[in-house]
Amino acid sequence: MTALPDKAFDSDHFRMVMGHFPTGVTVVTGRDAGGSPHGFTIGSFTSVSLDPPMVGFLPQIGSATWEAISASGSFCVNVLSDQQSDLCWKFAKSTNDASRFDGVKWHAAPLGSPILDRAVAWIDCAVEHVYDMGDHHFVLGRVKGLDADADHDGRPPEPLLFFKGTLGGFASEG
Repeated sequence: MTALPDKAFDSDHFRMVMGHFPTGVTVVTGRDAGGSPHGFTIGSFTSVSLDPPMVGFLPQIGSATWEAISASGSFCVNVLSDQQSDLCWKFAKSTNDASRFDGVKWHAAPLGSPILDRAVAWIDCAVEHVYDMGDHHFVLGRVKGLDADADHDGRPPEPLLFFKGTLGGFASEG
């Protein structure tokens, strides 16, 4: 066991330990004040409340993508499938914000944010509150629309997972 000393904190060790918790991979999308689409990969997404229905995610403070999306007052969480690792990396790079949607098929959610084609699920939200928490914001959204059947065949695709710095799929054990 590694104890945390009072004087120093090893953020690399923290990241390594936290990497042992697998997370789903999402791309949070929205539109800026001019209507242009924006989006970024987010692994820190969670369900918050059933009544009222609320979800949350944690973008980094200073994120230009979040600043662009926040102006609209809404966002859409796209849960990526195990066939969309290319989108995970495309939307994760901070240097390509202007070209992230190049060649990406999408349609508008009820509040106008992009729903990425072939996503396992999508959750369309109005921004309820934004809280500063350390070096991230916690964005709380009220769910306004959602669905989970990309092919409309009754069987959604399998989700993409992030674990210990790598991407993979999911295999059910019963």
